[in-house]
Amino acid sequence: MSRFNVVTTVPDFERRVRAAAGGNLTGTVQSIPSVPFPAGPEEILARQTGEPLEVLLLGPGIPVDKAIKLASVFDLMYPEISVILVHETTETVAVQAMRSGVRDLLGPDSDIDAIRVMLERASLAAASRRRGLTPPNEPAREAGRVIAVMSPKGGVGKTTVSTNLAIGLGKLAPMSVVLVDFDVQFGDVASGLQLSPEHTLSDAVTGAASNDSMVLKAYLTVHPAGIYVLAAPLNPVESEHINGDQVGHVLRQLAAEFAYVVVDSSPGLGEHVLATLEQASDVVWVCGMDVPSIKGLRAGLGLLHEIGLVPSGRHVVLNFADKFTGLKVQDVEETLGVPVDVVIPRSREIPLSTNRGVPLLQENVRGGAAKGMRKLVARFDPKVLAKPQKKVHRRVEIS
Repeated sequence: MSRFNVVTTVPDFERRVRAAAGGNLTGTVQSIPSVPFPAGPEEILARQTGEPLEVLLLGPGIPVDKAIKLASVFDLMYPEISVILVHETTETVAVQAMRSGVRDLLGPDSDIDAIRVMLERASLAAASRRRGLTPPNEPAREAGRVIAVMSPKGGVGKTTVSTNLAIGLGKLAPMSVVLVDFDVQFGDVASGLQLSPEHTLSDAVTGAASNDSMVLKAYLTVHPAGIYVLAAPLNPVESEHINGDQVGHVLRQLAAEFAYVVVDSSPGLGEHVLATLEQASDVVWVCGMDVPSIKGLRAGLGLLHEIGLVPSGRHVVLNFADKFTGLKVQDVEETLGVPVDVVIPRSREIPLSTNRGVPLLQENVRGGAAKGMRKLVARFDPKVLAKPQKKVHRRVEIS
């Protein structure tokens, strides 16, 4: 849990910080009176309770010269603590802040989402600095689950399942989920979530990001629901310069940093898909309730079994289920030769949420489609899986 501290004379700003930290970050906030202004780091740290301080916000409402002086002392004595200066940005202030070791500048009128993103970035920086101060013999953390969402054919709602799965997992593990768009030519995760990424997969697989996970994290886009997104290249031509080895490497990097890595793959079984399967701990197979989709999935499963490339965690999702198609769930299972784990009924909620760019699980939607998505998320919930007498729900009936 992240630990934040704020020194300000503006109660409304403190309220926004508490709202930002108490949401997706699940952090705790302490406040220090700004009058009299703290004499030094010891005075602030002496009031800390619980976990160590990670991020210190100075302002608004305090003299900028005092804030910069305090930031300089923190940078010298406690470099693992990120300091954010809350002040109107001018060239003079920016230069002074940079020289004093301030991690970032934040506008006094920033909304809760902007504050949340800033706190998360500062927390990542603090974690990186602490890692550099940690003895090298400290045991490495367990790698996260890599969940590949796949389908041999397009048009089955794979991206919709991917985005909702990531959003749902983000509620279980805030800021510990990354959604990766590996449809390298025509991926639309970013546009479907109304994101405008500054960096994409093309940046992540080359240069400094390929050698440093903290640089890679800086290339991710933060979604307001508390997940990260690594978007597909903006230009399909860029996909020609991304190979399977790079795909595998970036997945290993992300799995070392996040509890869940959800991959929205491209249709088919191309190079990038096979490279993803090599790293995946789980695969979510998505098919529609139509004969071509079902037969395509059966052929894909058969081929992967032949080459021994099927992750141990298998989850079959039947999407767009409709009792008026002339097929039953049992028909699908007989054709596939494996059980259907989750049924998502056809619903007008899905196209509406897609067009709005707001996944069903981002809101408190109660329809059958949202219920099916939650059943899928539950298959990865440690609390559900830890209950010996309760099995993860295998399917839902078509309404």
